[in-house]
Amino acid sequence: MSGLLSPPPLYAIADVDILGFEHVPSAVGTMAASGVEWIQIRAKKTPDDQLFVLVEQCINRVANNTKLWIDDRVDLAALFPVAGIHVGQHDLSPSKVRSVLTHQSTWIGQSTHNLAQAEAAEADPAVDVVALGPIFPTASKDRPDPVVGLDLLRQVRSRVSKPLVAIGGIDASNLSSVLAAGADSVAVLGAICRGNVGKNSERLLAAAG
Repeated sequence: MSGLLSPPPLYAIADVDILGFEHVPSAVGTMAASGVEWIQIRAKKTPDDQLFVLVEQCINRVANNTKLWIDDRVDLAALFPVAGIHVGQHDLSPSKVRSVLTHQSTWIGQSTHNLAQAEAAEADPAVDVVALGPIFPTASKDRPDPVVGLDLLRQVRSRVSKPLVAIGGIDASNLSSVLAAGADSVAVLGAICRGNVGKNSERLLAAAG
């Protein structure tokens, strides 16, 4: 499946902790209306019943050309017709995720933080999208992994043929340099969720070219 993927340059993460639970559906709708094509719903602390409703509301806010992703929650990815599920190094393995997904066309993205992990994701047939980061210092995690920088991104690009998403500390000021270093797409969280979501979306899309 990964060979058929052509990620957009901008990949937005709609974070419940920053946006506030009640504002996530409208923020997702605003991102989609602005032209953001990939949007991940990230809700680390939201109770299961509330998260189910949230995903349902977000699905109803976007058109078919917007691809929704869910962070971590394989059960919800199996219940809803979302485009993708993103997992970390300490989550359920991609092969196990694949085995429980209802829709086998659902994409699986995996976070990596060094060359060895990226090469393992490249070799794993269950992984469709390889994410690398944090590229720059980030405040979106309580205990972030060490910054990897653009040099490692270039090195990973030379070893990875699957779609490569860069994440961590990326905003409109450095986005173009990340794409130039070899990322197919950049994932943004704080840069799109903090402040005016519509204006942020427009600014980031313009920077992405």
